[in-house]
Amino acid sequence: MEIKDFILASGSPQRIALLRQIAYEPKAIQPADIDEECLPHEMPLPYVRRMALEKAKAVAKLKENENILACDTVVCVGSRIFHKAKDIEEQRKYMQLLSGRAHRVISSVCLINKNGKVSQRTVSTKIVMKRMSKEEIEDYLQSGEWQGVCGYKIEGLLGGYVTKIVGSYSGVVGLPLSETMNLLKGEGIK
Repeated sequence: MEIKDFILASGSPQRIALLRQIAYEPKAIQPADIDEECLPHEMPLPYVRRMALEKAKAVAKLKENENILACDTVVCVGSRIFHKAKDIEEQRKYMQLLSGRAHRVISSVCLINKNGKVSQRTVSTKIVMKRMSKEEIEDYLQSGEWQGVCGYKIEGLLGGYVTKIVGSYSGVVGLPLSETMNLLKGEGIK
């Protein structure tokens, strides 16, 4: 696969695999080291857009005159943002809240080009999950699949509990592919 002229501001294996799926191999991977705490009263959409932009800016400072691609993805129920669970108890609470209801997964992708121009696209996807029994939740928790991700991996075991998706499947995995490809092509990165 041909290396493309951009740096990915993420070490996420899911994002790397998604980029490869559309034949975009970054020339380097440089995860952003930023504070991901919510601001007081910050809603999910502004939060995820800010995080994607801050990640891109942080890496752009380290890698001048480069195209920087960053993304952030959150799971939310109403205005409540789910961050990576600290432990199995917190993840159990997340699963109980998600079970049997609709929620949103928002992904924002941001590209800062070599001249500092910022382009950003954000996608909100509605997910409906079936009601999970206590046993199903416990089986999912014991799988450990939830560790290191915000909420869950739709491409894993939990996909069996999703009854409806309205929006971008790849955005739920962690990188909305159509929007990403359009941003990169818009900068002449083909």
